[in-house]
Amino acid sequence: MLDQPPKKRKIDRARLQTLLRDAWDLVWRSRSRLLIGIPLLLINRLSSIVLPAMTKFLIDDVIAKGRHEMLWKLAAISAGAAAIGATTDYALAQILGMAAQRSITDLRKKIQQHVQHLPVRFFDATKTGALVSRVMNDADGIRNLVGTGLLQLFGGFVTAGIATAILFYLNARLAAIIFVAFFFFFAVLAWAFTTLRPMFKKRSELVATVTGRLTEGLSGIRVVKAYTAEKHEARIFAGGAHNLLRLVLGTMRVISSVGALTTLMVGIVSVAVLVVGGREVIAHRMTLGGLISFTLYLGLVVGPVVQIVSIGTQLSEAFAGLERIREILAELREDADDPNKRPVDTIEGNIELRDVWFEYTPGVPVLKDINVMAPAGRSIALVGPSGSGKSTLISLIAAFHHPTQGEILIDGMPLRDLRLSDYRRHIGIVPQDSFLFAESIYDNIALGNPHASREEVLRAAKIAHVNEFTETFADKYDTVVGERGVRLSGGQKQRVAIARAIVANPRILILDEATSSLDSESEALIQDGLNALMKGRTTFVIAHRLSTIRNADQILVLEDGRIIERGTHQELMMLGGRYRALYEKQYGIVVNQFINQGEELQDVAATVD
Repeated sequence: MLDQPPKKRKIDRARLQTLLRDAWDLVWRSRSRLLIGIPLLLINRLSSIVLPAMTKFLIDDVIAKGRHEMLWKLAAISAGAAAIGATTDYALAQILGMAAQRSITDLRKKIQQHVQHLPVRFFDATKTGALVSRVMNDADGIRNLVGTGLLQLFGGFVTAGIATAILFYLNARLAAIIFVAFFFFFAVLAWAFTTLRPMFKKRSELVATVTGRLTEGLSGIRVVKAYTAEKHEARIFAGGAHNLLRLVLGTMRVISSVGALTTLMVGIVSVAVLVVGGREVIAHRMTLGGLISFTLYLGLVVGPVVQIVSIGTQLSEAFAGLERIREILAELREDADDPNKRPVDTIEGNIELRDVWFEYTPGVPVLKDINVMAPAGRSIALVGPSGSGKSTLISLIAAFHHPTQGEILIDGMPLRDLRLSDYRRHIGIVPQDSFLFAESIYDNIALGNPHASREEVLRAAKIAHVNEFTETFADKYDTVVGERGVRLSGGQKQRVAIARAIVANPRILILDEATSSLDSESEALIQDGLNALMKGRTTFVIAHRLSTIRNADQILVLEDGRIIERGTHQELMMLGGRYRALYEKQYGIVVNQFINQGEELQDVAATVD
C-alpha cells in the first residue's frame, strides 16, 4: 500500500472510513442486544480466568503444602465457574445470534426495497442473478459485525488482556518475551486484513456474475435445449467457476499463511516457556504451580489470538459485502425527488410530447423531435418497422425513461414534476411478453389492483375471456401458473395480462402487441374486451396487425425515430404513403380504386380480416 500514489491512498482511506461508518450504523441499530451481550461476555471471560488460578493453588498449596481442606473449595469454585461459563455461552449465542439474523433480514429488506425503486436503465445494465446475490449473499456476511463475531473479537482482546496482566504478575521476564512475539503477529494480521478485503469483494462480484449467468441459462432452458446449446452454457459456466476457484484459492493461500504463522508463533512461544520457564523453576524464582498456571494462562492468550485471526478473516468478508451493499444503495432511486413534489390524486389523461428526443447511448438518438398530442379518452396507435422507436416512446410515457431533450406533459403538468407512484397508479400496461409470477391465476390478475374485490377480479377475467380456460383446470383460478407463467400458453398468459390491466381501471392504457399471441378467433373475442377497456381512456397501442388499429383516433407512423405520418386510418390510406404501403403489403390487396371512397375501403378491409 505504501507504493501506491498519494491520491489512491487517500481514496482508499476515505472508502475505509465510509465502510467503518456503515459498520458503526449497523452496530448502533443492534445496540440494545449488544449492550446486553457485553456484560454477559465479560462474565463469561472472567469465568474462564478462574480455572488456571485453581491449578496453581492445587499444586502449590493442596499438594506441596498438604492443605487438603482447600480441595473441595477449589472444586466448588471451579464447578461454579464452569456452570457460569456454559450459561453465558448459551445466552450469548441466543441473544447475539438473533440480533445478527434480524439485522440481516432488515438489511435484505432495505436492499430489495431500494433495488425495486431503481430506474429501468439500471436493470438494463445489471443481470438479475447478480442482484439476487447482492440481496441474499452480501447481506448475510454482516452477521459477524452484529452477531457473535464482533463481540467475540472484543472478548478475545479482553481475555488476552487480563491473561497478559496475570502473566506479567507471575513472571514479567517470561511474559515480556512472549509479548514481543505477539507484536510481530498483529503486524501480520493487519497485512492479512488489508489483503483479504479486496479479494473478498472481488470474489463476491465474481459469485454474482456466475450466479447471474446461471440464472439466465436456467430461465432460457427451452432455448438452450432447442438449439442443443448445453455444451456452450457448460463452457461459459465452467469458465466462471474456474475464475472463482482461482480467487478462492488466492484467499485460502492468504488465510493459510496466517494460520501457518499462528502455528509458528505458538511453537516459538512454547519453546520460550519451556526453556525460560524451566530455568526460572530451577533457579527457584518460580514455583512449579506458578509455571503450570503460567502455561494455562498463556493458553488463554494464544486461544483468543487464534480466534481473533479467524474472526478477522470473517470481518474482512463482512466489510467486502458491506462495500458492495454500499455501492448498490448509493444508486439514485428513480423516486428520490418525490417527497419534494406535490401529490396528485387524479389525472384526466391528457398527454403531450413536446420536442422530445431520447438517447440510450450519448450521441445516438433513438427518438428525434417527437411531438404528439393525445387528448384524454382518445386512442393513439403506433406503427412502423422494428427499431423505429415505438417501444421507446411507450417507455417514455410510462416514465421508465426520461427524455434527453424536450418534455412530456400530463394534463399540462411536466411529467418530471409528478410523483412517480401517483402517476403510475393511473397507468395500465399489457406488454408483448406477458410476465406472470409463480402464483395463482387469480393473484396475477389481482396484482393490477390489490384493493379490488373478488367480484371485480372475476369480472375483469370474464371480459378478457380468462374464464374460458380456467374451467379446464382442476383448481380453476387458484391454479399456480409456474415461473413466468410456464404452465400457460402464450395466448392464455396474454389474456391474464389483459385482465390485470382491466382490473387496474387505469386512466392511461398502454397496449404493446396485446393480442400478438392470440389466434384470430381469440383475438376477435379479446378485441371486444379491449374496446370496452379503451373506452374513455387515453390509450397508446402498438400493433403489427394493422387491422386492430383501424378505429384509432390517431395513427402515428414511426421510422428511424421520427414521426413521418399521422392521421386516421382512412386519412393515411388516402395519403398513399408509408402506412398505406405497409397495409397493402400486410394484406396483399390493391386499394387504389377506393382512395376516394372511405366507407367502401373500410368494408373491404373488414372483409379481408
